[in-house]
Amino acid sequence: MLRKALITIAALLPASNVLSAGLDLKLSSETAEVTFLTQNSTFGYGGADIGIGLFINENDDFLVNGSIVVSGSGTGDVRALHFGVGGKAYGGRLDLGTTNPNTSDPSGGAIAVGGNLRYVFPSSTPIAILAEGFWAPSVTSFSDFDGLVEYRFALELEVTPSARAYIGYRVLEVELDTGLKYKMDDNAHIGVRFAF
Repeated sequence: MLRKALITIAALLPASNVLSAGLDLKLSSETAEVTFLTQNSTFGYGGADIGIGLFINENDDFLVNGSIVVSGSGTGDVRALHFGVGGKAYGGRLDLGTTNPNTSDPSGGAIAVGGNLRYVFPSSTPIAILAEGFWAPSVTSFSDFDGLVEYRFALELEVTPSARAYIGYRVLEVELDTGLKYKMDDNAHIGVRFAF
């Protein structure tokens, strides 16, 4: 399933329509995530932001994700407000530290819907606040996963036109088919985002 998702995402990236690319790195005391970003002009009015990422934590959990978010911005007095809606696919394995040799670590995936809001405060050094979230119910979750929720808040500073630094807070929680709700991330983080 994960292989099919990555092939589908790659097929959506025709070279003639790719506008830009970037890299996003988030680090906390317990987690790390790296995401390759690109933009494709074939989706909607403002194009789509496409990302492929890998999340790991100190418990040896890992999660691969792919996202497509169609973005837009306000007009007139709210031009500084940017918003996006889209979907995100997740797949990975959790290390619950079970000592029973007959019990394997849960693995699975989910397809989530969500979006983001970003407001840029007008100034000579642009500062922005960001809120984003994704939710997958049990019907779009598979294998050992029975739901997933991810939400994040961040304060960003544009260091240069092609680089942003930010501090934020994220919750990433997976619900398993056993009823257990497992938090893969519930931490403050720092990050950088580069465009190239």
